[in-house]
Amino acid sequence: MATLPSAERRAFALKINRYSSAEIRKQFTLPPNLGQYHRQSISTSGFPSLQLPQFYDPVEPVDFEGLLMTHLNSLDVQLAQELGDFTDDDLDVVFTPKECRTLQPSLPEEGVELDPHVRDCVQTYIREWLIVNRKNQGSPEICGFKKTGSRKDFHKTLPKQTFESETLECSEPAAQAGPRHLNVLCDVSGKGPITACDFDLRSLQPDKRLENLLQQVSAEDFEKQNEEARRTNRQAELFALYPSVDEEDAVEIRPVPECPKEHLGNRILVKLLTLKFEIEIEPLFASIALYDVKERKKISENFHCDLNSDQFKGFLRAHTPTVAASSQARSAVFSVTYPSSDIYLVVKIEKVLQQGEIGDCAEPYLVIKESDGGKSKEKIEKLKLQAESFCQRLGKYRMPFAWAPISLSSFFNVSTLEREVTDVDSVVGRSSVGERRTLAQSRRLSERALSLEENGVGSNFKTSTLSVSSFFKQEGDRLSDEDLFKFLADYKRSSSLQRRVKSIPGLLRLEISTAPEIINCCLTPEMLPVKPFPENRTRPHKEILEFPTREVYVPHTVYRNLLYVYPQRLNFVNKLASARNITIKIQFMCGEDASSAMPVIFGKSSGPEFLQEVYTAVTYHNKSPDFYEEVKIKLPAKLTVNHHLLFTFYHISCQQKQGASVETLLGYSWLPILLNERLQTGSYCLPVALEKLPPNYSMHSAEKVPLQNPPIKWAEGHKGVFNIEVQAVSSVHTQDNHLEKFFTLCHSLESQVTFPIRVLDQKISEMALEHELKLSIICLNSSRLEPLVLFLHLVLDKLFQLSVQPMVIAGQTGAPTALPDPRYHTYGRTSAAAVSSKLLQARVMSSSNPDLAGTHSAADEEVKNIMSSKIADRNCSRMSYYCSGNSDVPSSTTAPRPASKKHFHEELALQMVVSTGMVRETVFKYAWFFFELLVKSMAQHVHNMDKRDSFRRTRFSDRFMDDITTIVNVVTSEIAALLVKPQKENEQAEKMNISLAFFLYDLLSLMDRGFVFNLIRHYCNQLSAKLNNLPTLISMRLEFLRILCSHEHYLNLNLFFMNADTAPTSPCPSISSQNSSSCSSFQDQKIASMFDLTSEYRQQHFLTGLLFTELAAALDAEGEGISKVQRKAVSAIHSLLSSHDLDPRCVKPEVKVKIAALYLPLVGIILDALPQLCDFTVADTRRYRTSGSDEEQDGAGAINQNVALAIAGNHFNLKTSGIVLSSLPYKQYNMLNADTTRNLMICFLWIMKNADQSLIRKWIADLPSMQLNRILDLLFICVLCFEYKGKQNSDKVSTQVLQKSRDVKARLEEALLRGEGARGEMMRRRAPGNDRFPGLNENLRWKKEQTHWRQANEKLDKTKAELDQEALISGNLATEAHLIILDMQENIIQASSALDCKDSLLGGVLRVLVNSLNCDQSTTYLTHCFATLRALIAKFGDLLFEEEVEQCFDLCHQVLHHCSSSMDVTRSQACATLYLLMRFSFGATSNFARVKMQVTMSLASLVGRAPDFNEEHLRRSLRTILAYSEEDTAMQMTPFPTQVEELLCNLNSILYDTVKMREFQEDPEMLMDLMYRIAKSYQASPDLRLTWLQNMAEKHTKKKCYTEAAMCLVHAAALVAEYLSMLEDHSYLPVGSVSFQNISSNVLEESVVSDDTLSPDEDGVCAGQYFTESGLVGLLEQAAELFSTGGLYETVNEVYKLVIPILEAHREFRKLTLTHSKLQRAFDSIVNKDHKRMFGTYFRVGFFGSKFGDLDEQEFVYKEPAITKLPEISHRLEAFYGQCFGAEFVEVIKDSTPVDKTKLDPNKAYIQITFVEPYFDEYEMKDRVTYFEKNFNLRRFMYTTPFTLEGRPRGELHEQYRRNTVLTTMHAFPYIKTRISVIQKEEFVLTPIEVAIEDMKKKTLQLAVAINQEPPDPKMLQMVLQGSVGATVNQGPLEVAQVFLAEIPADPKLYRHHNKLRLCFKEFIMRCGEAVEKNKRLITADQREYQQELKKNYSKLKENLRPMIERKIPELYKPIFRIESQKRDSFHRSSFRKCETQLSQGS
Repeated sequence: MATLPSAERRAFALKINRYSSAEIRKQFTLPPNLGQYHRQSISTSGFPSLQLPQFYDPVEPVDFEGLLMTHLNSLDVQLAQELGDFTDDDLDVVFTPKECRTLQPSLPEEGVELDPHVRDCVQTYIREWLIVNRKNQGSPEICGFKKTGSRKDFHKTLPKQTFESETLECSEPAAQAGPRHLNVLCDVSGKGPITACDFDLRSLQPDKRLENLLQQVSAEDFEKQNEEARRTNRQAELFALYPSVDEEDAVEIRPVPECPKEHLGNRILVKLLTLKFEIEIEPLFASIALYDVKERKKISENFHCDLNSDQFKGFLRAHTPTVAASSQARSAVFSVTYPSSDIYLVVKIEKVLQQGEIGDCAEPYLVIKESDGGKSKEKIEKLKLQAESFCQRLGKYRMPFAWAPISLSSFFNVSTLEREVTDVDSVVGRSSVGERRTLAQSRRLSERALSLEENGVGSNFKTSTLSVSSFFKQEGDRLSDEDLFKFLADYKRSSSLQRRVKSIPGLLRLEISTAPEIINCCLTPEMLPVKPFPENRTRPHKEILEFPTREVYVPHTVYRNLLYVYPQRLNFVNKLASARNITIKIQFMCGEDASSAMPVIFGKSSGPEFLQEVYTAVTYHNKSPDFYEEVKIKLPAKLTVNHHLLFTFYHISCQQKQGASVETLLGYSWLPILLNERLQTGSYCLPVALEKLPPNYSMHSAEKVPLQNPPIKWAEGHKGVFNIEVQAVSSVHTQDNHLEKFFTLCHSLESQVTFPIRVLDQKISEMALEHELKLSIICLNSSRLEPLVLFLHLVLDKLFQLSVQPMVIAGQTGAPTALPDPRYHTYGRTSAAAVSSKLLQARVMSSSNPDLAGTHSAADEEVKNIMSSKIADRNCSRMSYYCSGNSDVPSSTTAPRPASKKHFHEELALQMVVSTGMVRETVFKYAWFFFELLVKSMAQHVHNMDKRDSFRRTRFSDRFMDDITTIVNVVTSEIAALLVKPQKENEQAEKMNISLAFFLYDLLSLMDRGFVFNLIRHYCNQLSAKLNNLPTLISMRLEFLRILCSHEHYLNLNLFFMNADTAPTSPCPSISSQNSSSCSSFQDQKIASMFDLTSEYRQQHFLTGLLFTELAAALDAEGEGISKVQRKAVSAIHSLLSSHDLDPRCVKPEVKVKIAALYLPLVGIILDALPQLCDFTVADTRRYRTSGSDEEQDGAGAINQNVALAIAGNHFNLKTSGIVLSSLPYKQYNMLNADTTRNLMICFLWIMKNADQSLIRKWIADLPSMQLNRILDLLFICVLCFEYKGKQNSDKVSTQVLQKSRDVKARLEEALLRGEGARGEMMRRRAPGNDRFPGLNENLRWKKEQTHWRQANEKLDKTKAELDQEALISGNLATEAHLIILDMQENIIQASSALDCKDSLLGGVLRVLVNSLNCDQSTTYLTHCFATLRALIAKFGDLLFEEEVEQCFDLCHQVLHHCSSSMDVTRSQACATLYLLMRFSFGATSNFARVKMQVTMSLASLVGRAPDFNEEHLRRSLRTILAYSEEDTAMQMTPFPTQVEELLCNLNSILYDTVKMREFQEDPEMLMDLMYRIAKSYQASPDLRLTWLQNMAEKHTKKKCYTEAAMCLVHAAALVAEYLSMLEDHSYLPVGSVSFQNISSNVLEESVVSDDTLSPDEDGVCAGQYFTESGLVGLLEQAAELFSTGGLYETVNEVYKLVIPILEAHREFRKLTLTHSKLQRAFDSIVNKDHKRMFGTYFRVGFFGSKFGDLDEQEFVYKEPAITKLPEISHRLEAFYGQCFGAEFVEVIKDSTPVDKTKLDPNKAYIQITFVEPYFDEYEMKDRVTYFEKNFNLRRFMYTTPFTLEGRPRGELHEQYRRNTVLTTMHAFPYIKTRISVIQKEEFVLTPIEVAIEDMKKKTLQLAVAINQEPPDPKMLQMVLQGSVGATVNQGPLEVAQVFLAEIPADPKLYRHHNKLRLCFKEFIMRCGEAVEKNKRLITADQREYQQELKKNYSKLKENLRPMIERKIPELYKPIFRIESQKRDSFHRSSFRKCETQLSQGS
């Protein structure tokens, strides 16, 4: 500061709160001229300006290549080599052969001259892929750990860490059952702790002592030993232990795409096993195919199968010359791309043609059964003979017979489908619009290539054997596919067809299963054998070609050329009589003579592989038959005009006639295969010629044959009578006009052709060629999407070729068509998700431009959306689809070209730069595609030039580099422009941003790196200049940088091996060098600057610098949406460090040191962000907030504002700057959440672990103490951050038992102390337990496997082994993290021991250490931690005891806690530490009273809080300490050993109390009594009394008795007030406990303590931090919270009345604001909830029976929660004592009459329970007005017992007496206990008339209340009225009046009662009248009658009562003096005496 000019300094002082923490820190640490720290605003025209921090601009990067040249020699070359050589390139160009599934690739037939297009296609399918690989990407060693997350065996290398919490779990004994002995608490008032120690400590065996604990060793040696011990067995990779972070932000993952493969859908294997009918008489033939009912489409080709026996096959031998092996297949592999529940497998069965209708032929199958024997046998034999003769004659014809559907819905399971269907759809083209996939999904998808498994086809798809037992007979007139779909739809609805369809019994067995990956002996649809294909198999499997229901966007990769012909219908109705049994012979002809039929038709089952002709099945006597035949033809590769399909129609005569041939010719028809040189497909209706065809007929189509001479004779006069459909499945014929034209024109350029050329139906001359070519390129856009994708590889090849190769047209070089109009390139990007990470080109789509209205716009939109799913699959690493994409690889077909070579990348870049308008827009929208092209071409260029040894600078031309700069600038401004637009464009911008980043990432591997760095800088500057939203800006830049930083040579790119000293001088002389006055200060400054983000750093380590800048800016920013950005920034750095840590290249420690040095500035950034870190302490405290009271919201600000501004802390004790960051100006920060904080902390720890330790010490030594305190704060957070959360226990329902003990730990203190000083901070944190089971405090769930959505389900399905493994890893993480923290603390201690500020530091260090002891720690850590503690005690003993009193208390507390540990190791360490603590404190003050006090108090609080606490272990430890003191020769001559023994004895007696408490664990009331008694016994030592009061409060809070807990704290506060008032006389402090009377009258108990016992200033007494003003305020505030939770809002006010003066005196205005807001809330609650509040319910409980011991004949009043019913408490007590004495010995007395002890069974225990109500005298009622007042400060209770003189409880009105019993308790409720003993009991008896008076008063009051209620409640009113005037009320008012008022009583003593009752009735009837009137106003129309009735009853009652009411007793109205005063008194009091005597005498 001193160096700043004074004005500046003053400004700084004044404006302090305007600066961010980072700035302030810079003020202190930067050289002076950087001190003037202003923000600049950048604004550009058109963009609103954005305030950016100054440091946000990127600096000029270093000239990378130049630097390498000059420095490489001097650098540590070896290190550089370790991380991959500099000079070598990362990209590798390789040729990979195409993967071929079949033994031989599928090729056209040999020896044919192919035309260029077919040749190109075939070439594309067989040539090698050219792949540009990244050498390191995806190499297994590097990613071994991180990317694949293969931690499979990693855990086996880890040591098992033992945690006490877990050893306890195992050994917890089962709770004992059966009756327990109830210990009776004697002598409640007993004073003093029980000193008679149960047994002598010495009788125990001490634990093993630590050797050389007592030897004198210098502190330095001690530290050295500790350090060595800590360094052994450490875990090398910290991140290996850290749960991997969700990949949500991992934009840098670029899956390596697979090479494009042939598309296979979900494959199922169907095997036909048997086909049998009831009788077997002839051969039958089956064929199966798949049909989709919903889409009404056949989705596979037919599979023919012959299951006949050899005998029947023999029938046909004459017709089957050869049988090919392939035709004997009985199993088929079907493929289904779009599974659905509507898919059916249809089996069709045919038989050999025979005479008769189908029905006739099926008759025997329906009638005869083979099993019948006898006659049937003969019939069957006869039928067989018949069949044989048919077969011989008609064996080559078939007829339809039967069919059966099999639904596959159970295989393509619908439920799984629905879930997956979106994933599947998007693969193949239809995705729901705008769907955005997260990375995780896309990764998941990419890992499966649409496997059956995932699509729900595999999961529940076991191999299943199906049997079909009945077949539907085929109907001759319903054979078409249309009919079939109708049948199937019916079948699906009702699962049986209409009755008229006959079914034939039979049996078909087939087996369906998922097809395995590899099937032996399988044939493709072209009959090619698939690998592996063993020689010897006879029956192969056949793959059946799929006809998918929708488009499949997968490019062709194999040659396939098939044609399917489907004859459908023939109409010969008007034809001559002969045409009845019609068949069609189908042939594929290459000429017109009969011999030209080509053997290209695939055969069916049991026959040759290929046929020349095929016959359709015959329908008997049908003149217009339907056909269902499928003819599959293998098309020749070279088609000519002569190729055509020939159809010949025959009539087949079934009966054998003499001399007649079987076939009678009916006619011909034909279909040419080519039309305009293009394959003809589609549906046709052909005419039929009745005579022989003329020559050259095949040149024309049948419909358009020119007139012949002689004319052709046509059926139906040349009308179409024959319907037929032709489909092609071909990877050669595009079947799309636009594509066809484009390819034709391209080929005309490449080869010598004669012009004009013919394209489809137009002729193109040479001149028009260029124009037409351009047109055809534009038109590609309009081509159908599917063919475009299918032929994508070829299209791209042609386009790339055109772009670099000038067209030679007529010898002229045409203008190169530059970039083909990139409108064509409007490919969207397929998402990796949708594509299963296949190659981009595998699914590129043409999304037509919106302005080119194409026919496909709808589909294209959809496609665009698929394409643009979230992460583009960034596959440039293998853009493998063009081989000769750069012209350095000349291809043989290219035309001669000019010599000037063009490079594809240069052309492409140039075209991208010069494009304009629409084209430009689209080019940049899909920039990713062009980037990938550029990179691939550049890689090939570098590869081919073999320039690797030349400099990167000269690789590419300057012009190209300028183009690249322009492109990057344009894309950047595009991104900015999109982001400034409204929301919807963000996603597009994000995608462009990511692809730009990947582009630069790739350029770093190819170009001059300095140049690329400058591009990055331009990008950053441009975005900051144009964006107006900081979060978006940072987010964009972050994603961008994250990708660049994932570069495999990232470390080298950052010159990580260049330390500050080897750094080149920066362009401007460095500031530090100018100011270095002396060498040492220069050195110091240098070290300090290593931890800062200086401009030199940012220049030299360019990428890291940028990343840190983003992080710093994100953390410093405020505003909406920033927290997501902060998470992103942290996650980016986290993933980077994690990848270094797990990178095998960085294993060596020296490399890690260098890397850590690179990340040092991160430490500075983290320290600045300190106030933003998630405050885990708050997170923890939240759990204890009892009711979700609004107080929680106050804590949202920086480290919980109410903590930060906590009372006390700063004002009274600045030294312990707890996490109360007194060091910071107040600013509202944006808090980070727990996960982000944790990720940031692990980075900090990693740097601290791996950095050079001596450097860290130097740095610490120079830090100002404020910074040091920050580091300690940071370590404090780390401790909580990496606390071990324990094993997720799968088998135990509740580890809760164990947990409770822990959480309970000082919950209160936390709250009490929220925030005073270090102590408070530490106390705020206890309770490692709760976070162990989910749900208790969600904000701390952090292990990956439990994050949000995964937690619930995954938690259940982890195996025990997995849980163990997780626990093992997280245990090691906790241990390692804490050891790093410990190392850091040692560094701080050592570095600062020279400094003068060590006292405050010591406090900070201790605070962190003690806090870490408070967490669940492994024994490994504890051992080291205690060693460090002992070193501290030895080194700074005196300081510790003098200054750090609070820390000392906590230390004692924690060490004692560990002394009771069940682990021997821990125990022995803790004992040694505790002994040293005592010993040094004795040495320091020669009287260790203070430590004694602290240890005693610690024990007391330990005992009171922890039910799991084990006194045996603790006793052992006490014995061990005793042993130490006996063996300590040095101390023997001092009084020390005796004092130790005294102390231990005292502790032992406290333990004794504990044992007692343990026994009462189950009886809450008894337990509280005992604790109460223990607290009372400590009245002489206030500290301990306070501790026990807190213990009680803790217990109450746990049982939800908030009021009692609050009372305990009020008592504690009163105790403190007593002491404070003795010490100092401040007017604003309460005057001892008297001031607390308004809160509770009981508090006065605390005043007895003070004067007679001790003076407060005696050493060691009242030293706790509660005995301060802040402590007092803390206790009171906590009490107020609890009162508020308990609903006693009025008391809250009273409590704050005491607090406010103190706050005012300290000018704590923030605190006052808070307090008054809480008061306001309390008063609001009173106003809003007044009558809705519930206070306690009270019961009198009396105990009778000797079994109860001291409790016998005792009576208590119990306070139970509001609305507790009598049965509840009675059940609870009965059950509890039943457990104690055995249920048969406990009895509850049901009535409230006095108990006669003589009548009770002496062996039983009796409990009498009565409901009691608070009782007030009349004068009291004047003061107790509100509901609250009637329920607070209660000491008297009443219950009533009805009785009659005869002894019955109830009787007639005139004999009903009542006894009222009033009980007075010892203290007023609420008190610090929930039961108080009764000290006085009074009884009053009411005579019958008095009972009547009370009842009537009550009734009248009810009426009055109901009438005056606001708002009125008609139901309530009517209820009360009904009870008052209703006619039928038994013992109602009228009866009462008749009994008591009918006549004047004889006894004058009853006159007054009589009169009183009369007056009561008078008022009663008046009120009834009012009520009736009021009701009249409230009722609705439908209640009029009811009102009349009421009115009538009321009048009747009034009439009946009138005489009695009006009659007065004359004596009462005589002059007043006649009445004697004594009598008047008796009138008042007569009923209030225990005076049953009066009654009996009747006086």
